[in-house]
Amino acid sequence: MNKQRVLVLALIAGGLVSPVAHATNGYFSHGYGMKAKGMGGAATAMTIDTFGGANNPASMVWVGDRIDIGVDLFSPKRSVSRQGATGGGGFYNGSADSDSTLFLIPEFGYNKLINPNTSLGVTVYGNGGMNTDFNTPLAGPPFAACGAAQANMLYGCGKLGVDLMQLIVAPTVAYKINESNSVGISPLLGYQKFKVDGLQAFTVLSASQSNVTNLGYDTSTGYGIRIGWQGRLSSTVTLGAAYSTKMKMGKFDKYKGLFAEQGGFDIPENYSVGVAIKTAPNTTVAVDIQQINYSKVAAIANGVANSLLAPPANPLGSAAGSGFRWADQTVFKLGVEHEYGSNWTARAGFNYGKSPIGSAINDVTFNILAPGVVEKHLTLGATYKTSSGGELTFSYMHAFENSVTGPSAASLLGAGDMGTETLKMHQDSIGIAYGWKM
Repeated sequence: MNKQRVLVLALIAGGLVSPVAHATNGYFSHGYGMKAKGMGGAATAMTIDTFGGANNPASMVWVGDRIDIGVDLFSPKRSVSRQGATGGGGFYNGSADSDSTLFLIPEFGYNKLINPNTSLGVTVYGNGGMNTDFNTPLAGPPFAACGAAQANMLYGCGKLGVDLMQLIVAPTVAYKINESNSVGISPLLGYQKFKVDGLQAFTVLSASQSNVTNLGYDTSTGYGIRIGWQGRLSSTVTLGAAYSTKMKMGKFDKYKGLFAEQGGFDIPENYSVGVAIKTAPNTTVAVDIQQINYSKVAAIANGVANSLLAPPANPLGSAAGSGFRWADQTVFKLGVEHEYGSNWTARAGFNYGKSPIGSAINDVTFNILAPGVVEKHLTLGATYKTSSGGELTFSYMHAFENSVTGPSAASLLGAGDMGTETLKMHQDSIGIAYGWKM
């Protein structure tokens, strides 16, 4: 087996077993590919590496014959708290930090020109995910039969946490229409893995009470498609646009009593437009606007409070059962790239997306599991061209701390005033990648 095949298989295998825990733009990554990550994620109009399957398939035909392989060390810091609760004897105020704080996230891209106008390639990437692990108990007893245990932050017992991992393999075909325009298409082959622990208090509100919590991992696969266009208006201005359908994923059967639509958890539709402007011979400024339509996936979009009325009109697991109540998100990405001599390229960027989690009674409580509230990201990056012609790329991202506070939806369960809840998060990541022309 040749070196290229070994690399492809190694990255795919590594992606399948490695935790994927992005949670920057909602639960999507702020960028795909180490160069884009250094530029705030702005990549729709750029032709910098083999991650077109994740950014814009049309870019791949301009990239040429190339391989990229990299890994990100991602560190999210999450904390949740409840204050002012007088219901339930006042025992349910408290706070907890997630113990899971370090994740390795691999990435891989390959591209080959089969003629001057057509390329075939593949991008392997972690689309996103959520991972939390809260182990701090509260003073009061759980709202469920758990022996002598103390309650966790969502009134169940034992460890409270969720683990969602999503991996996408995107084979890509790109075609150069003329010397200024290209189009591309990437079938998206998705794999996701999920488990949740500590939700015993909510089993009585479910349409399938034995399929809510503490059932270990379940997996599903699915598909979608991403299409893209890239056009060079002049020697200094390039435009790009890309669209990804909602990925239709198989149901999590073990958790059909938790997620709406009997365990459904599709990957949201998203699309982006971008422009790259060469403002000087060695400097490029790129701007992207991305839209992520969380509201079209019931398990993500349904209101937190939908199932919390007794008896529930919309039990957990039903079509209108409780979800995370995430709003659609518009993300703005700005990146700058500057070449220093023949060996060094420096990058910087800024990424902003308003938190998809609101502060109403229908918004906060379930998001203790997945407090994806960060909004502002600062990024840095650099590439060094080696003497052998390879490219060693580094990137760094800091997501500034943000918090969301709102009334606890548990007040709807009839236990009195359960106070307000606060979700808080900040993040850092540092990555390294190596790419080379074949």
